[in-house]
Order: sequence, then structure tokens, then C-alpha cells
Amino acid sequence: RLALFRRGSEVFALGDRCSHAEASLAEGELYGDTVECPRHGAAFDLRTGAALSLPATCPVAAYPAEVVGGEVFVDTGEEEW
Repeated sequence: RLALFRRGSEVFALGDRCSHAEASLAEGELYGDTVECPRHGAAFDLRTGAALSLPATCPVAAYPAEVVGGEVFVDTGEEEW
């Protein structure tokens, strides 16, 4: 699962599950360069996935993402079929 975020012309992709409590980050609030987990308020960096506040201490996965021709592309590192 991925959580996609748009801020201006930039798009960001993170693993959708908070590393602390398995809540959906896609349901969280954006504050500048961070997303706040809706369950306990842990904040994560949109660019790196780093945990920025307690109760989370572990990062979430961050993936390169871009918009091309109106479509969002995310590089998950997996081979295409």
C-alpha cells in the first residue's frame, strides 16, 4: 500500500502504514513537508519517510514519484511485468 501526497507541483509517495501503530498515513494531515499519523500524531518526512516525532521511532518507506502527462508514476524498485 502506498500513500500519495501532493503539495503544489510536487508529489510524494510513502508506505501507507505508520511504523508505530499501523494507521493509514493517507488519512493523515499534511503540515509543510510532513504528514501526521491520524492515530497518535507521529510525524513523518514526505521526502525521506523519517520519523520526526514520537511515538514513532522507525521510518516508513519513501519512494520517488513524479507526474508525467497528468499521471503519477512511483518507483517502488520492483520489476515491471
